[in-house]
Amino acid sequence: MSHDHKRGTTLRSRDEAARVSNEELFFDLVYAFSVTQLSHYLLDHLTLLGAFQTLVMWFAVWLGWQYTAWTTNWFNPTTLRIRGVLFAIMLLAMVMASALPGAFAERGLVFALCFVGIQAGRTFCMLLCIGAHDPLTPNFRRLLAWNCVAGAFWIAGGLADGPARLALWLGAVLCEYIAPMIGLRFPGLGRSSTQQEWTIDGGHLAERCQLFVIVALGESVLATGIAFGHHAEWHAIDLFALIVGFAGSLAMWWMYFDTSAKEATQVIEHSPDPGRIGAKFHYTHVILVAGIIVCAVADELTLGEGAHHAELKYLGALIGGPALYLFGNALFKRVVRGFTPQSHLYGLGLLAVLAVFASHLTVMAVGTLTTVIMIGVAALESVVRRRAWAAQAH
Repeated sequence: MSHDHKRGTTLRSRDEAARVSNEELFFDLVYAFSVTQLSHYLLDHLTLLGAFQTLVMWFAVWLGWQYTAWTTNWFNPTTLRIRGVLFAIMLLAMVMASALPGAFAERGLVFALCFVGIQAGRTFCMLLCIGAHDPLTPNFRRLLAWNCVAGAFWIAGGLADGPARLALWLGAVLCEYIAPMIGLRFPGLGRSSTQQEWTIDGGHLAERCQLFVIVALGESVLATGIAFGHHAEWHAIDLFALIVGFAGSLAMWWMYFDTSAKEATQVIEHSPDPGRIGAKFHYTHVILVAGIIVCAVADELTLGEGAHHAELKYLGALIGGPALYLFGNALFKRVVRGFTPQSHLYGLGLLAVLAVFASHLTVMAVGTLTTVIMIGVAALESVVRRRAWAAQAH
């Protein structure tokens, strides 16, 4: 097979806009499971250590998905070779998600090996697909080098115990996140340029991020529905808690999709350096989606522990979830629009005020107030944006 023919069968054509394929939609299903596992782990470990462990595992889950999204931006997932790689990653991700509840116990090595298999295995397969002389090859060589460095930390952490595992895995996460910030610079291999070697289809990447937000919001709705369904008897207070959870999910959807999703697609599509903006999309979405995962935990607490006093361990999820989401969304909109929306700053300010006296309230009261704040932010931003569009139209 000639090099040109090989390239033509595996890389996407840049002559037309890349569409999200059915293979990618199917691939995302395993990440719905991963998000569920993460929210359940946090619900069962409502401590500072538990939150930190969940954060490290979330970074791993997001990295696995994020790098695959970039890969399917370059490579055509409808070809047999790339489809095979995608489904192999999916299987490893499923085992990794299954090992997640025991990742800081007896299944640490399984979790680590699956993650390293996903990251290094994917990059190695892509190098085989494009051959030694493709313009993308140096970029993937640097990426594989960094995957191997991070992989050593992951596996060492899987073999270690307790605080050592957490420290080693944190080091691995930092390797994976800092490497793109410095252009994957590696001794002897040089560095990558976002304009030359990270040339991407911006619309495709924006849509992939939007689909992951939908997956995470789906978990939030699912968690609320299952928690409500588990009540032996349905009382008015239970129905109220269900409405609070649903309204919170709706506010998060509204905040993201009503006012920024289309703008984000246009900004990245028309950017002279879409690779650089795409990298920023991923750094902001990791915070934004983490907020949705914590909000799903808050919804389950509101339904299950609504009448209880709002202890400190509950407040971390009840106030921390909406705060993370607003912060991530504000950063994302700053990337898209070039400024931070005032509505999100007001919302964060109100959450800070609520945090001062929340310990005197019930879980239900705090959950209701945070939802009211989220709805208020969504409504205020919607009004402001519509006025801005109306002014532009005139």
